[in-house]
Amino acid sequence: MSTKPLISIVMSVFNGEQFLAEAIDSLLNQTLRDFELIVVNDGSTDGSGAILDSYQKKDSRLRVYHQENKGLIFSLNRGCGLAAGEYIARMDADDVAVPDRLALQFEFLKNHPNVGVVAGAVQFIDTAGRALCTTGHPNGDQEIKSALLEYNVIWHPTVLMRTDVFLASGGYRASFRDAEDYDLWLRIAERCQLVNLEQVLIKYRIHSNQVSQRKLKQQALSALAARTAASARKKGDPDPFDSADMITSDLLTNMGVSQAEQQRALTASYLAFIRNMSMAGEQAAVLDLWMDMLRSSRCEYIEKSVLADARLAVAQVYWNQHKLFPSLLAVLQALSMRPQLVGRPLKILWRQFRKVYGVESNPDQGGSAVA
Repeated sequence: MSTKPLISIVMSVFNGEQFLAEAIDSLLNQTLRDFELIVVNDGSTDGSGAILDSYQKKDSRLRVYHQENKGLIFSLNRGCGLAAGEYIARMDADDVAVPDRLALQFEFLKNHPNVGVVAGAVQFIDTAGRALCTTGHPNGDQEIKSALLEYNVIWHPTVLMRTDVFLASGGYRASFRDAEDYDLWLRIAERCQLVNLEQVLIKYRIHSNQVSQRKLKQQALSALAARTAASARKKGDPDPFDSADMITSDLLTNMGVSQAEQQRALTASYLAFIRNMSMAGEQAAVLDLWMDMLRSSRCEYIEKSVLADARLAVAQVYWNQHKLFPSLLAVLQALSMRPQLVGRPLKILWRQFRKVYGVESNPDQGGSAVA
């Protein structure tokens, strides 16, 4: 490795011992070797610190910084500020990088000088590392910038960005908690191009520790603020959140973001997490999120399609728990809100009903199987 590394990988860890070793191994075994791995241990109280120290003794590319708990944004800005590389890569402590991730991204940025950020697709995995699905986002710069006006289309832990672009953009803003990356991409998009590779770059782990009611609400509010700020800058107005300490509902209201918009953003955030937890088999988390969603949202602002999709996920959980009638009730409630869903859940539930309860169609009695 050269005296100055080509890439600085930045990771923040808070009580991440369960998956930390796997994440670090996936980075240290990259096909591109010229990098430093900067890990900020953000006041972990589990075994994360000891794991990091043991790796640091074995590989000189790893640089560990222990600190009192100061939060993700402070930790990321600290890590990026310490970066000596020409490029900064992001990685989370519960994910797994594919072996040629850095090589693919570096080659792309080397050949595309107008691109400031390159990210990519992810494969969702559960706590045991089992593959769930693969998903990506728009690939081209114009597609990404158009989509960013509606939602975040850059997977944060897949990013490789030019260090000078990150610094010129001002880094992560502390007030945009839980959507600090989205705010950053919107600001970087005003300076240079962004691209998503079609290739899977990381295995993105889904688990129940990722979610909480506080995080969901703050993420929704911060994402709305990021879009509002981007719209103001596009018009040539000052950024309305430059001096904000924290994004709150009252602050957004004062900026002209209605309660209806805030509630729709919140329920959309709940639905996204409900879908992820359902896919990962985190059944208790699905039911907890559903109850939180009902408590935290004002029903008059919840779109029927959102409620219907959430009820279907809840129905699946009840079915997996062999609670037939609550499952069917949730399906019927979903169908009453969104009749066009009728084919999908009934076919799935009928097949599962036959499997679980041993029901077989009998042609001699006039029965017919549901395909």
